[in-house]
Amino acid sequence: MIGVTALLVLASIFVAPWYGPAEAGEPDPAYAAFQRGYYLTAFALATERVETKKDVKAMTLLGELYAGGLGIRQDDAKAADWYKLAADRGDRNAMFALAMFRLQGRAGPRDRDAAAKSLAAAAKLGHVVAAYDLALLYIEGQLFPQDFNRAAELLRAAALAGNPEAQYALGTLYKQGRGVPKDMKEATRLWALASLADNTDAEVEYGIALFNGDGIAKNEQAAAAMFRKAAQRGNAVGQDRLARILAEGRGAPANPVEATKWHLISKARGETDLMLDDFVNKLDANTRAAGEKAAKPWLDVIKRPRS
Repeated sequence: MIGVTALLVLASIFVAPWYGPAEAGEPDPAYAAFQRGYYLTAFALATERVETKKDVKAMTLLGELYAGGLGIRQDDAKAADWYKLAADRGDRNAMFALAMFRLQGRAGPRDRDAAAKSLAAAAKLGHVVAAYDLALLYIEGQLFPQDFNRAAELLRAAALAGNPEAQYALGTLYKQGRGVPKDMKEATRLWALASLADNTDAEVEYGIALFNGDGIAKNEQAAAAMFRKAAQRGNAVGQDRLARILAEGRGAPANPVEATKWHLISKARGETDLMLDDFVNKLDANTRAAGEKAAKPWLDVIKRPRS
């Protein structure tokens, strides 16, 4: 994650804000209609709440409906107007949505400076994903001076709130000793938490730590299970690690056919592993052919042109 440009990660995480009731404990029929997919009803009720109560959350909901074209014609300009109205009145979800609009160039030219300011405002008010995204900007070091200490603070807040991407990223900082003391025990703890939420990158890092006994008790069987989970979700590194385990018979019974399958799949996704190349080349023709056959459904999907 750390090596990925923050702009690309930011743009892929979230487009529209999470929208919640106007006040804790107060019934919100507009939000209820939105949750159930009754978008026209949600639009009408939210409009009424804005007109009668100046409800900030209802403003954000109207922005959401316009942004997604939910029940009404999509209109980025109107969505941005509603988000800005709500953001100016302190709604953190609207601030985050406005940041995404500015980052993606919706309803106007791209404006990373304005997007960063909106993210900072949302993060200050406790928006978890905004804190995560802002941390990436501090790691990237383009809009702000690179600051791993500040990035770690933001990631810690998001991780404590249960965000698995933040848990994985903070674990990586602990592994590297950037912004926090180097601490593999804390890194593995965070990766274990993120793995529970099916974060595949965390599954791979946690699996590596388990396999090597780095920051946690060595457990090759548990490592193999982590690699298998990540592999089945399409993670190329997890596929490569699983192939090695199946080739060597460490953590799981040796299985040259499955090892060949996962090696070919990971290789098609860009992973290079000369040891596994050599392993597959030395197999007898029938075993190699069986592995190739097992990999074919995956390879067909990988090679299929994107529409």
